[in-house]
Amino acid sequence: MNSGERFVQTLRKAGYPKAPQLDGEDFDWLFETTNAKPFLDWFCASITEQNVVPDEKLQAFKELKESGKAILDEKGVSEVLKTCNPTNTKIATMEDVAIEKLEEEVESLQKLKNVRIHRRNKLQMVASGNSQLSMKLQNLEEEDAKKLKEILRALEGTNNRLNNELSSIVQGVRELMSFFTIPEEGCEMSSPTFLFQILLDKYLSSEEQHTAAITSFIKEHFDEGFSMCMQDSDGNVQHLPQGSEKTSEHTFDEKNMETLKLQLAYTGTKHKLIQSKAKGASFKAGLKWAEGHASSFQNKVGNQENLQARISSLNSEITQIQTQIDAIKQDRILELVKQNAQLLNMPILKGNYDLQLAHHQSYSKKQDVVGNHLLKQKASFEFLQLGYELELKKHRKVYLQLTDITENLKESANKLDERLLMMSDLSVLSSTKPRSNLDSKDTASHRLYQLLDGDQTQKLFRTYSGLESVAQKLNQDVTTLKDQLSVVEQEQALFLSKLDANLKSLQDFMYPEGKELLLNTPEVANHFQQLDSQLDRLNHVLLEVLEDLKVKRNILQSNKMHQIEKKLYVHFFQNEGQLKSIVESVESQTHVHPST
Repeated sequence: MNSGERFVQTLRKAGYPKAPQLDGEDFDWLFETTNAKPFLDWFCASITEQNVVPDEKLQAFKELKESGKAILDEKGVSEVLKTCNPTNTKIATMEDVAIEKLEEEVESLQKLKNVRIHRRNKLQMVASGNSQLSMKLQNLEEEDAKKLKEILRALEGTNNRLNNELSSIVQGVRELMSFFTIPEEGCEMSSPTFLFQILLDKYLSSEEQHTAAITSFIKEHFDEGFSMCMQDSDGNVQHLPQGSEKTSEHTFDEKNMETLKLQLAYTGTKHKLIQSKAKGASFKAGLKWAEGHASSFQNKVGNQENLQARISSLNSEITQIQTQIDAIKQDRILELVKQNAQLLNMPILKGNYDLQLAHHQSYSKKQDVVGNHLLKQKASFEFLQLGYELELKKHRKVYLQLTDITENLKESANKLDERLLMMSDLSVLSSTKPRSNLDSKDTASHRLYQLLDGDQTQKLFRTYSGLESVAQKLNQDVTTLKDQLSVVEQEQALFLSKLDANLKSLQDFMYPEGKELLLNTPEVANHFQQLDSQLDRLNHVLLEVLEDLKVKRNILQSNKMHQIEKKLYVHFFQNEGQLKSIVESVESQTHVHPST
């Protein structure tokens, strides 16, 4: 709970009727900025409902006072209180409890006394300084009157110089505007300053003539299907017609047809030549084979069966050879013939390509000539366009600067009109008779008075002396706040020093001898170790007891005599009468058994 909440809670305990309407945060500044913090702490800690005088006692005291009877003074009350021992002891205990707080309150009051004495000395010094200042101000008033006359003379001279400078500026602006005159249509200025003032009719007509000459040159030398595009003087693109595109395609198709015919003729003749050569070679081989085997056939005429077998084997070999020959005719020979046919056209194609290359070289030379002329023309147009763009950029910059100057001049003229209007107001003009009250039209002084006084209500009359007193009061409040702030800073410095010392001691305690952080004290650590060892022993004892208990339960379950013994022990410790009756019954039974 913060200090303000404690204060409001104490007021509620004391029975203050408006305490529920109060907010604790609104009273925090009392504990932070004033010197009455010890008293407020004592008030919050000590005041209860018993310290509040009830309404009945107040009414009785009022009736006693109105009756005219004698009322005891402080000495009489103290003597009467001495006779009441319980009350005296109670008061003594309260005094013993609050003596430390009263000592703190005495110290705070002593500090407040020193602050006020210091403030009184300052105020005395300020008063003496004000008296000296008033003497100086009288002398300064006379000097200021002389200076005012000199300033008026200087202002008149400055005004004359300003008028002369303004006239020279106007003349310079007129001369500057003469450079930006726009020429009339069809007329050229005698001495143009900027590029836009120059007429370009002659230049454009010459460029159009160059364009027409280039166009005629292109139509004259590029009449074989060549197409180009160019620009005229106005920047329009002209496309030259493609002259004989269809005729060139037709001639190209005819050349291809002739080439194909030659390839087919070569292929057919080559195929026939190969077949005739193959037939001749086969005929020669047959003759040679017949000549070589004629003698053997004469010797083997009688063996017809061997000949028939030989003929059948030869026929099968002939069919195999024939299939191989057909495959060679269809695959290898056809491919080789086609390749030779293509090689046959190579000289023709080479001559055709050489002719086309020569044509293209002549075209490229003519294109270079035309391209150089067009590049020169384009460069001249781009250079002219760049000049216009740079000039336009500079003109825009000048236009923006002139616009800013115009706006500044208009703003200065408006301010000058406002000053002249304010200076022509009679309420502002100084009069020979000084006024004691603030003028109702002097809104600035009224607002200053409200700001210094803090009173927002409308008053009929406000005086300059009241304004001065309010300003002095504000100055005194500022000095008081500064003094209080110095006291608070001292207390804060003392508190910070104590806090640093406590932090240092805490650090020494938490980090003994610069070692690691000590999370607990050695005493606590020893106690924890003892507890751990005791817990271990207790756990061991419990385990032993549980083992013993299991053994005894097993014995009881197996031996009936031990069960009876257990019951007797239970009766011995819990019910002696029951044990006695059981023993007597057993004794009687023992006496009965022998007799029988």
